[in-house]
Amino acid sequence: MSERFADISARIETIHKLGSVIGAMRGIAASRVQEAHRHLDSIRTFAATIGTAIGEALAFLPQGEPPDAGAAVPERHALILFTAEQGFAGGFSEKIFEAARADLAEGDLLFLLGDRGLPVAEEQGIAVAWRAPMISHSAQAATLATRLADAIFARMAREGVTRVSLIHAVPALSEEMQIARKVLVPFDFGRFPVPETLVAPRITLPPGDLLRRLVEEYIFAELAEAVMLSFAAENEARMRAMIAAQDNTAQTLDEMIRTSRRLRQQEITEEIVELASAGLSAR
Repeated sequence: MSERFADISARIETIHKLGSVIGAMRGIAASRVQEAHRHLDSIRTFAATIGTAIGEALAFLPQGEPPDAGAAVPERHALILFTAEQGFAGGFSEKIFEAARADLAEGDLLFLLGDRGLPVAEEQGIAVAWRAPMISHSAQAATLATRLADAIFARMAREGVTRVSLIHAVPALSEEMQIARKVLVPFDFGRFPVPETLVAPRITLPPGDLLRRLVEEYIFAELAEAVMLSFAAENEARMRAMIAAQDNTAQTLDEMIRTSRRLRQQEITEEIVELASAGLSAR
């Protein structure tokens, strides 16, 4: 009986330690979600500024015509998927691939962000054209977005990619993971109205070159936003997983404590019986 009580006591101590680890992981995830939301405001302000500049730059073109307007070409699609970088996030990466099932066709190029997504791609027999780890801190978003943008523009120039889209999770209050889709290329110039009353700014580049550079900057901003949203969503998923783990741990701990008390009571009862029996024998 004493050995079993000691074993239960050791398990209770282990569960206490596990609960501390789970609580710390939940706290780290919550901190990263808050950090991501702070950075999102800056990214969106940058994107809005570039968007205004695109609208003004369109006024320099004949009748506001976008620079890429012309004959249609055969489409080649590149799809960017944002998956988890670390574990304990539930089925985060699997849900991203499930959402992309209808978007990824044979011959498409898959750009994969997040190390946890690679085993899922391999399991499903999906070839990965380019991949990189997801960020582990918000400050890394700009660097990753730059790498990704460079890779996309290189494939567009080298392999004739004409359509680029992305799929990522977004942070949400609901338990169900929310998925966002966006088309980066062809670029939608209709989002940026040309100002009706415009004092023409001074420019040092040909209008077409200026507009192309602004478009590249805007795509970079869209990629940075997607990185940050996915990072926040991954950590929200981890928070939910840790909350569930805490609930399970608390339930297990309660059961262990009740068992420990029962065993201790039985142990005390046995000791009293032994002492009483020894006293009677001595008489």
